[in-house]
Amino acid sequence: MKGDYQDLVDEISALLGAPATLENRDFRLIAFGAHDSDDDLAMDPVRTRSILTRQSTAAVRSWFEGFGIARATGPVRIPAAPDAGVFRGRICLPVRYRGIVQGYVWLLDQEPGPGPDALAAAMEVAERIGILLAEEAKAGADLSREFRAVLTAGRGWQHDMAVAALRLALGPGADGLHAVVCVTPWAGEAPASVPGTAAVCTVPWPGAGEEDGRSGEAGGRSGSGPGPGAGAGSASASGSGSGSGSGGRPGRRGGQALAALVRLRSAEVLVPAEGVATRLLAGGGATAGIGEPRRGLGALADAWSQASAAAQAAAAQPRFGPVARWSAIGPYRMLAALAAAGPAGDPATRVLLEPAHRELARTAELFLDCAGQAGRAAAALGIHRQTLYYRLARVEQLTGLDLDEGEDRLLLHMALKAARLYG
Repeated sequence: MKGDYQDLVDEISALLGAPATLENRDFRLIAFGAHDSDDDLAMDPVRTRSILTRQSTAAVRSWFEGFGIARATGPVRIPAAPDAGVFRGRICLPVRYRGIVQGYVWLLDQEPGPGPDALAAAMEVAERIGILLAEEAKAGADLSREFRAVLTAGRGWQHDMAVAALRLALGPGADGLHAVVCVTPWAGEAPASVPGTAAVCTVPWPGAGEEDGRSGEAGGRSGSGPGPGAGAGSASASGSGSGSGSGGRPGRRGGQALAALVRLRSAEVLVPAEGVATRLLAGGGATAGIGEPRRGLGALADAWSQASAAAQAAAAQPRFGPVARWSAIGPYRMLAALAAAGPAGDPATRVLLEPAHRELARTAELFLDCAGQAGRAAAALGIHRQTLYYRLARVEQLTGLDLDEGEDRLLLHMALKAARLYG
């Protein structure tokens, strides 16, 4: 499979007898070899941070670039610098393609260290990595139109034609395992290239009343959450166009999201997709979601629906983190599908989602989160229990619901959570 960098990194590790790591030219980790040494100095702060966070700091990058690695055409030896957190010297193998640096392979230096023949063989592997990195960057930029068409086309022949075009463009890797990543909101154009992706594109995130041919169908797909159109539609139906939601969060209607197609080696290991999402979130202010891995391209639209719902869940519930997997968002999977049908727009709950009743909505949601335990809810809200009872009575008055009835509680709870997702 094209872009299978791990095998090439492992090949370099075997040639040089030391664990290797591969970073792109922005010092973001792509792959690393297994490390089983008992030498504590081997995992110095710089190496540990690179593996754990999948990127290096600007200061570390500047320090290493000071040794001329961006201009080098052969191995560069870099001495240890304990003050900079580099406890062991490094060997850097520049990864180039047609004279342009694409990334770097890093190894810990040792005595006596690899000989010239071993380093020359390792540089040949680095050249193969450079070709893959360059091809992947070019393919990701060139396939944005085909990828967008697959995610936005309606059912039927239009979708089938879009899938066929993307399959032809991807070549042999089209039938492999992929994950779809959604980052929202996204301002501006899609990046020219994103290391680790097969394709990237921007996708409209429709505003109130807009339809893109998918919003009415997303909720009916097996295993899918709503796509962006579905989310926007439910927010409009709820009457929460002001962005108040159940918790006063700003709405995300309108604008656009970024979609990324990431190749995987295993459905159980989503680290490559998480790495791509983390890199794309580097600017802050957005959240990301990852859909379930899919083999082939026919179900990418469903995977996009899941990824967009997971991104919305990450925005609604910080406990999911800035990057949320569809498989990890629990009840929000069902809420996302229900939002497409408009549970937040139920006539009984619509009035509570208006901006004037923001505090009542927050009170009701927290009370229901606490399983109806008034003491816990009052303590969490920092109010007297009698104040809580007064607010809940107002909720009942406004909605006509009876909070002593389980089904009324369920309806209200779903409406408030769905509004938090797409409010």
